[in-house]
Amino acid sequence: MSKLANKVAVVTGASKGIGAAVAKALAAEGAAVVVNYSNSKTGADAVVDAITDAGGKAVAVRGDVSKLADAQAIVDRAIEHFGRLDIVVNNAGVYELASIEDVTEEGFHQQFNVNVLGTLLVTQAAIEHLVGGGSIINVSSAASRAALARTAVYAGTKGAIDSITGVLSRELGSRHIRVNSINPSIVLTEGTHTAGIVGSDLDALVLSQTPLGHLGQPDDIAAVAVFLASDDARWITGDNVRVGGGFR
Repeated sequence: MSKLANKVAVVTGASKGIGAAVAKALAAEGAAVVVNYSNSKTGADAVVDAITDAGGKAVAVRGDVSKLADAQAIVDRAIEHFGRLDIVVNNAGVYELASIEDVTEEGFHQQFNVNVLGTLLVTQAAIEHLVGGGSIINVSSAASRAALARTAVYAGTKGAIDSITGVLSRELGSRHIRVNSINPSIVLTEGTHTAGIVGSDLDALVLSQTPLGHLGQPDDIAAVAVFLASDDARWITGDNVRVGGGFR
């Protein structure tokens, strides 16, 4: 039997990149998946089509995770479509690289609202449905500890996610809800290409400090998400799992 048979998952920010790979990987192991998106309906529909073409179950649901009503609606759609909820992957995120001189109020609030508040709001909406236990997986970043230049705000959001993960693992443990984070290094996605990270000095620096000698692919992260969502990780909670070829 598949590892996630009869489970239902919500994956936020799943229209591309890591989120899309996670959604497809969870579905391949038997989960029905809510593919959340904020702007790219085309991308989310393509992920749903890939899942259903492979025999899985999925639905695309629009919603801005930083808005309370939207976060609640994303979870409500999971219950409406599939009748239950077992797995939440808080993947939706934005980033902007900027030196301290270039940090703006707008950039600060956008990153903290989506990356941090969005994680809290979706989790808040989900926990009443994780009856008898479930798995919450927060997508953080190696940037939370790496102290890379020009990442003060973004790294701050991911440091917050690491702390929230630990706090919620204790707060929700009595309900048998596990809470972990995945902390990737640079992953080759549409987003890292568009942002100019791939091929940049930052890219070269991270690669030079990566023992396995190459950057990540979305599927590298998705495989870890499947593990954390499954009963194979039943005794793991409150962990920040580094996935970055050894980058520290």
